[in-house]
Amino acid sequence: MPINEALFAAMKAASYIKPNAGKSYKLQRVAEELIAKQAPANPKCRVEDVFAPMADGYAVPLRVFTPLVAYGAPLPEALEESSANGTPVTSAISAILPAVLPKVLPKILIKESTSSGNADGISDNANTELPSVTPRGTILFFHGGGWTTGGINLYTQACAHMAVRLQRRVISVEYRLAPEYRFPTAVEDCYEVARQLFAGELPISGVGGGTVAAVDHPQSAAPTAPAGGGDTSATIPAPDPDSIVLFGDSAGGNLAAAVSLMARDRGEFMPRTQMLLYPVVGNDYNPEASPFESVRTNGTDYILTAQDMADYIDMYRSSVADLTNPYFAPLTAHDLSNQPRTLVLSAEYCPLRDEDEAYARRLQLVNDNVSCYRIHDGIHGYLLNTSAVGLVATTYRIIEHFLDGTPLEPAPGTGTTANAPEGGDAWQDVLGTD
Repeated sequence: MPINEALFAAMKAASYIKPNAGKSYKLQRVAEELIAKQAPANPKCRVEDVFAPMADGYAVPLRVFTPLVAYGAPLPEALEESSANGTPVTSAISAILPAVLPKVLPKILIKESTSSGNADGISDNANTELPSVTPRGTILFFHGGGWTTGGINLYTQACAHMAVRLQRRVISVEYRLAPEYRFPTAVEDCYEVARQLFAGELPISGVGGGTVAAVDHPQSAAPTAPAGGGDTSATIPAPDPDSIVLFGDSAGGNLAAAVSLMARDRGEFMPRTQMLLYPVVGNDYNPEASPFESVRTNGTDYILTAQDMADYIDMYRSSVADLTNPYFAPLTAHDLSNQPRTLVLSAEYCPLRDEDEAYARRLQLVNDNVSCYRIHDGIHGYLLNTSAVGLVATTYRIIEHFLDGTPLEPAPGTGTTANAPEGGDAWQDVLGTD
């Protein structure tokens, strides 16, 4: 499907303006924190910050999102007003910020979020009781960012929306980032959080409405205990394994897939369901050598470039041997049997598109419960792009079909470019399973 010419020109310009990921990841982190500070709270969702202890003494920060109202239900007027403040910045602007940040940072007033609310995302002035909601399950979410950027702060709005839209508790994981912490630190962090979730060992501070401490980005100092104290003895009871979903976008999709492989191999627990949104599953982003055409056709003009991917790989790996480790690049695994029920979502204009669909096809060879959809007009990272409302809505329609069996009928494209007169379907069933 041809992409809108004006949007394509803007993305192409942004792709050439921004520095490569290997030179800009530190500035990207700063830019992301600036963006995260402007995000308003979502009053439809309770938010708690907790920690998961690791064997090496590190405490992985987690952010837990619990829906408070049914999706589509109205809020009391006071809460609706509290959710209307703030103006999030799109991911496309986020990608450009590192190029200009050194010049403008001294002039930027880092404004705290204008939303009125406490750590739970609920207005302090609201006296109206919200209807109770019983979550349908738990989503363990691993964020994207090439293993070097991103975090629970940047993904707070997306995870809150996810919790309310899917009516599930969402646990977002702040795994340690490269290049400070190289492979396998991130996947081991994610694996251990998943193991604790399945075993019912995750500590929860502030259970029963107590105040919890805000989490800052932990790259400069590794916390070993929750800041501000609080009761850490309470835990999430061991949930029904069938109700737990591993979900990740981009590098987070890589980590979700790797955790599933690791769980199968170690035998301590076994995820039943995983969802991978434009995941990184390969290891070679040289346009001349890659077996995947999308690296060449989508690798220069759509924000995420093939050079970015090569930089991310170099910053994440500890050695050349990692490139063929299935926990590093799941597509290199010789055996993909005994994997969870899987949903793979690729994006039409993403350099990872073809490897994502190849991974789904390989899974389908040994697993008859695999679905794969290509999101038309999609570019990498659209989950965080506030202008990609149609793409996100399409994605959730597919996820609801996958998780809950809701009908999924072909629909006109509603993404960033498919409002053009020629229209076209919003998605393509790659495996033909529907």
